[in-house]
Amino acid sequence: MPRLALFSFLALILLIPASPAGARSSVRVGVADQSPAMFDSPYFKQLKIKRTRYFVPSDVMRDAKERAKARAFVLAARRAKVSTLLHISTTDLRAKRGRVVSASKYRRDVRRMVAYFRKLGVRDFGAWNEVNHKTQETWNRVGNAVSYYKSMYSAVKRRCRTCSVVGLDVLDQKGSDRYIRSFYARLSPTWRKRLTVVGIHNYSDVNRSRSRGTAKIINTVRRYNKRTKFWFTETGALASFGRSFPYSEARQASRIRNMFTYASRYRSRGVQRVYSYNFFGIEDASYGCGSRCRFDAGLIDADGTPRPVFFTFKSKLARFSR
Repeated sequence: MPRLALFSFLALILLIPASPAGARSSVRVGVADQSPAMFDSPYFKQLKIKRTRYFVPSDVMRDAKERAKARAFVLAARRAKVSTLLHISTTDLRAKRGRVVSASKYRRDVRRMVAYFRKLGVRDFGAWNEVNHKTQETWNRVGNAVSYYKSMYSAVKRRCRTCSVVGLDVLDQKGSDRYIRSFYARLSPTWRKRLTVVGIHNYSDVNRSRSRGTAKIINTVRRYNKRTKFWFTETGALASFGRSFPYSEARQASRIRNMFTYASRYRSRGVQRVYSYNFFGIEDASYGCGSRCRFDAGLIDADGTPRPVFFTFKSKLARFSR
């Protein structure tokens, strides 16, 4: 090839965009836990995570102990340059035992909560965690969930127009679409437009290697507002969970891939963020503990030792944003 032609060819090659194979997904991945010790872990630092989630009981502003715990977590995250999504949850996680919070009490409490934690740098708030699950008193009180969303939105936007509000947060269980339809039926066009972020807990899909629950939630929401964005506010691979998932680190390491796959698959449908929960595993899990195993989706053991899932998570994370 003549030298001039060779130079022209090389110049043309340089103008070709880099292969998208090396590009990072725009979906941002975070890791959540209830312990501020997470931020001191060398394994957490390896991940270079910039986002986390912490859930507080609905009466956090009337419970000094819980408020101190939340404050410690948020400040530890801030020192680590990690932003916190603060999500309200029940005060009683026993099935169908939580006492319903009145609309007026929620409104008063959430105003105080937002004012308190905004001063600590929190910019992301969730109105109520996993509203359709039986451990939450909203499971059969859609009207309350709607009221909580409106109160949280008003409290946050009054202080910070650019802060985010997860107005609806659902688990990918049977009937999730009915709950969503009932929720939106109670909203005016204005409030539907304001509901710009919907949270999804898709443990079932991730751990059963299917995506129909995630798809159903996204498709149902988009019937009411196609601009809504989705955050996997709680998801992850289970090491153990009762009889359905006896303790298995091998299965956990395999299923964590699904979390990343579904985030990529539904990115074009509005998925923006993923919060893997949780970081630390439970202390008393042992291989073969069967139905006695409690919920455990930790990336590392309670003593700080990484599990196989950690290394799979880290490998997949390299293709995603923080």
